[in-house]
Amino acid sequence: MKVTKAQAQANRAHIVETASTLFRERGYDGVGIADLMAFAGFTHGGFYKHFESKADLMAQAATCGFAQTAAKAEGVDAMAFVHHYLSREHRDAPGDGCTMAALCADAARQPESIKTAFATGIENLLVTLGNQFDAPEEDDQGGDARARRIDLIAQAVGAIVLSRACPDDSPLADEILDVCRSAVLSRLSSTAPGSSDFPIS
Repeated sequence: MKVTKAQAQANRAHIVETASTLFRERGYDGVGIADLMAFAGFTHGGFYKHFESKADLMAQAATCGFAQTAAKAEGVDAMAFVHHYLSREHRDAPGDGCTMAALCADAARQPESIKTAFATGIENLLVTLGNQFDAPEEDDQGGDARARRIDLIAQAVGAIVLSRACPDDSPLADEILDVCRSAVLSRLSSTAPGSSDFPIS
């Protein structure tokens, strides 16, 4: 039976979403094409009907992950989001969490197409956060506001990366999250113009 164009597009989207989760959970080198396709419910041979290479899928999966992150952040109160982002729940579930925290280190060793997908995703996130957080009067001070967003994102992402590098039962894993959560929340409280609608991820 011939697959319709609409079904082929749906299958492709499903593979990308599956890959986005698996890559975040296992890293780029921890997922082979055969395993990925089987996990998505398709045969290995069908992969190249949808993608030029694994790197092509990796770039698309990164874009998908950033879009999922933006969707989760939409309309969420900043303080509540930071509490969740810098939590054991997020730390212990990389497959469902932030693409940056799960894969930035892996992306740094990948081809330019993957790095470009990350740069675009990070840039789009900075714009989204600016639209949600910055007061109108801060538009003229875009450099300072942008610098604060970069600083906060970097600290939040770095905290998750460091915590995950420690053993699951390590007191240090929790200490890193606690210290950085307090610092990020304190900074949000001191810089937010009358509100705290600034999701980190």
